[in-house]
Amino acid sequence: MRKKIVAGNWKMNKNLEQTLTLLAELSAKLPDTKAEVMVAPTSINLLSAVRNLENSTIEVIAQNMHFAESGAYTGEISADMLLSVGIQTAIIGHSERRAYFGESDEILAQKVKAALTNNIRVMFCFGEELEDRKAGNHFAIVESQLKNALFSLDASAWSNIVLAYEPVWAIGTGETASPDQAQEMHAFIRKTIAEAYDSAIADQVSILYGGSVKPANAEEIFSKPDVDGGLIGGASLKADDFVDIIKAI
Repeated sequence: MRKKIVAGNWKMNKNLEQTLTLLAELSAKLPDTKAEVMVAPTSINLLSAVRNLENSTIEVIAQNMHFAESGAYTGEISADMLLSVGIQTAIIGHSERRAYFGESDEILAQKVKAALTNNIRVMFCFGEELEDRKAGNHFAIVESQLKNALFSLDASAWSNIVLAYEPVWAIGTGETASPDQAQEMHAFIRKTIAEAYDSAIADQVSILYGGSVKPANAEEIFSKPDVDGGLIGGASLKADDFVDIIKAI
């Protein structure tokens, strides 16, 4: 049975004091759930977050990691560095990393390989831009992103991969993605994986939705058969909103 997951990507928000305050609120209000709950604070606060949640079921994950083991990569963080502070999952390929930092499919393939080689679970993000959706190229773009970064992996690697579909056109654009559109794409993703590997792998991989999930729409989105949870942005920065989204799954 596929894992249900709700992950909060805090992006470049919350200093150390604010991080610890939010973690305390989440821990106090965390509902009883069978879903995996994750939070991704900024990298400078990962160690403090891990220590703060050592008696909690909430997992602390990284927003990013570099593909190199070490070297002259100023400002970057390696897999070994993440492991050394207790991080076992990393977000790779987020739309903002692609858009603002020029991360190509080729770079992301290297990051995925480095993470898996070091036994770090990958939460791989992908999705189409507004112009792709309007042009009707959304399925082709998503298939290409999956193929270029993931389809050279051995079948065994998929037990350590979580997918997060981000319709970039529905995040902060004024456009709205319906739950049916989310289900349509998630079903396509699962079909694409089944064709590249087999139906068993496609059926076991968790596919999260990352298109502006909020307390008001979470239950309907999560009710779709191929949506296994959410990668939550802004709503994860407010304890009550994030808790309501967790309850919805």
